[in-house]
Amino acid sequence: MTAMTAAPLQRLSAALEEERRAILEHDVEALVRSTEDKLDALRTLESAAAGYGFPGELQERLAELAEFNHANGILLARRRREVNWALRHLGRSESAGAYDAQGQTSTVTKVRPLAVA
Repeated sequence: MTAMTAAPLQRLSAALEEERRAILEHDVEALVRSTEDKLDALRTLESAAAGYGFPGELQERLAELAEFNHANGILLARRRREVNWALRHLGRSESAGAYDAQGQTSTVTKVRPLAVA
């Protein structure tokens, strides 16, 4: 592993660990920061490997970090489902995600009383 790839690889690893912590602790600001750090480290790694590829030991480490990133993605998807479930039960829903015949997106909002006085 060259010095040119070691530092961004360590930054990528640290960013993935911070991303996992942020997801588990519901820390949105830390999640945004860690994602930015992760993308920056990936860009640096890509430019360092441009045209040369990665040596075998680095490919193994990148595969491990790819698995870590995938696991974080699974956690994030689960968290998103939990938030969507909570929003639905509070009477909110996400936008339709598609355009209607007039070229507009619509948000379906159902009012659901939380209590009766």
